[in-house]
Amino acid sequence: MTDPRVTIIISQRERFGMTVESLESLYEHTSNVDVIYVDGKSPPRIAELLRRESEARGFKLIRRERFLTPNEARNIGVAEAKTDYVVFIDNDVLFTENWLPPLVACADEEGADIVAPLTCQGLPAHTEIHHAGGDYAPGGDMAGFFENNPEHGRALDEVMHGHSEKVSDWQGRLERKQTGMCEFHCALARRDVFDRIGPLDEKLLSTKEHIDFSMSVRQAGGTVWFEPASVVTYVFPCRARPMNREDWPFFALRWSDAYGTRSLEHFITKWNLRPKPDYVEGKRKIYAGRRMQGMLVPMMRGLPFVGKNDALAKKLARASMFPERLVNAAMVRRQDRHVS
Repeated sequence: MTDPRVTIIISQRERFGMTVESLESLYEHTSNVDVIYVDGKSPPRIAELLRRESEARGFKLIRRERFLTPNEARNIGVAEAKTDYVVFIDNDVLFTENWLPPLVACADEEGADIVAPLTCQGLPAHTEIHHAGGDYAPGGDMAGFFENNPEHGRALDEVMHGHSEKVSDWQGRLERKQTGMCEFHCALARRDVFDRIGPLDEKLLSTKEHIDFSMSVRQAGGTVWFEPASVVTYVFPCRARPMNREDWPFFALRWSDAYGTRSLEHFITKWNLRPKPDYVEGKRKIYAGRRMQGMLVPMMRGLPFVGKNDALAKKLARASMFPERLVNAAMVRRQDRHVS
């Protein structure tokens, strides 16, 4: 067997409960790769499981005793990678047979710096599109986006191609092509691209890090490609794969108002962007909605006499959002002290 050309870097996206299923899926459908698993303060049960799996499967396990932001974890992995390519993978992804070779082939044949697979979402796996490539420049004019840097800011128009559409409805339209951006659910990158652009931006605490990475590569003269012959699925928290209580602190920090606001404001300033009105506030509402659906609604469903009344559970969850925001802000302040 030849030496691996790819290092898989696994980081924790927003929870820990998919750890076993995702890892088993990876090893079932992947061979001849190095694997680095970056563990940021997973709960004891998961930490012990990862330790055992690392010993049995031979992957490198790196643990930090605090929650890590996505780009922190990825940078830790990149620093240890020695292969031609790295593939960033979140810990809630399921894989298909032969998912990796097309990504490598695309990078080899097209000289791509980043290659994005067809990323699906939810269950049943591999049936609904999450991301079939995407753009951030109005009209897809990537060249003009970088050539023009007006005083009043660059227009930003995020588009995720195929989002929430059925894969079956896209047959005949899925083809290898250049695209604007990848998603970090799964993305292949040349290892030496980081020698040119530096590490991933750790001021992006929770969001837009995938667009920032794609922009940085494009600005440095690189290219981003979409390769639909590779198919993976990320599984968001749902009734079939709900979060555990031990996931909640990490989930709440990842999607906190503070992390989201800091990330968005840094992203806008860094790239001199002119997003649509209420862009930041609209995203904040999305993050608050994730916390409500991911934590507060399940919490209310666990109360006596409430669990069987879904409408009542959602009503109580909405009523709990104000105190939840106070608790969330206190959690962020605590994490800030821990990091500093």
